[in-house]
Amino acid sequence: MERRLEYLVDRDQDGLRLEQLLKKKGYSRKCLALLKRTGDGVLVNGARRYLNQRVRAGETVTVHIDERESSEQVEPVRLPLDIVYEDEDILVVNKPAGMPIHPSMNNHDNSLANALAWYYKNQGLPFVFRCTNRLDRDTSGLTVVAKHILSSCVLASMAVKKEVTREYLAIVRGRPRPDEGIIDAPLSRKPGSLLERQVDFENGEQAVTCYRVLREANGHSLVKLALLTGRTHQIRVHMKHLGWPLVGDYLYNPDMEQIGRQALHSARLAFRHPVTGKAMEFTAPLPEDMERILAPDA
Repeated sequence: MERRLEYLVDRDQDGLRLEQLLKKKGYSRKCLALLKRTGDGVLVNGARRYLNQRVRAGETVTVHIDERESSEQVEPVRLPLDIVYEDEDILVVNKPAGMPIHPSMNNHDNSLANALAWYYKNQGLPFVFRCTNRLDRDTSGLTVVAKHILSSCVLASMAVKKEVTREYLAIVRGRPRPDEGIIDAPLSRKPGSLLERQVDFENGEQAVTCYRVLREANGHSLVKLALLTGRTHQIRVHMKHLGWPLVGDYLYNPDMEQIGRQALHSARLAFRHPVTGKAMEFTAPLPEDMERILAPDA
């Protein structure tokens, strides 16, 4: 993936070292190290300059990102792909339930990475898979994929700083009480299990989820949840801890009467664009298998 970016040095940036200027724009050490190894990775007024040299107001800094290799371990496979948004720096995909994010031992050729590898191979373009907000295999909805190392580094930094808003929709049996609240309960790996997590107030890592009941129908409730941290299985374990686990969750509540997977959907993503800084917001409607649980004739 090739990308050229230009920055005009302003008065406030006069005298900064080139690496300082780029770090302020979100470039990580890893990203800067890659640019150092590229002959025309960083230019000032069209000429190569070392990263420890200083820039002056009015100068133009050009960054050339040139990634020609593809993810070697990802086999291109033709799979359904719902791209909500795409530009030179990011992709936002509405992932279906049942599709893993990454290939694994038992999911070698059915992941989102496989689908995107096919999508770019057909365009004759290299593609390194860098997914920023990972979803469980059976969780549907929005996920953002970085198309080059800069957007990946900036999005990762934004996630750590809690500058990415992630809202989910879930369905539980009954109606949670109270109708809204904050679940602040640390999580850890469940002893003896490679997958399961548990609430652990002694040794767990901080995990915070905000929830609100949106509507109730057919003995079930649709709940909106916002993540303030990003722990594995956070929503699933937190709702079980509250006493209202997600229906269809084979790990934490194998209630498969209405649906064959955990009723969880990534419905909204909001963040500033990693390169332009523009405010971005994306939504994805409730998928049919979850909507069916709440339908009047269900």
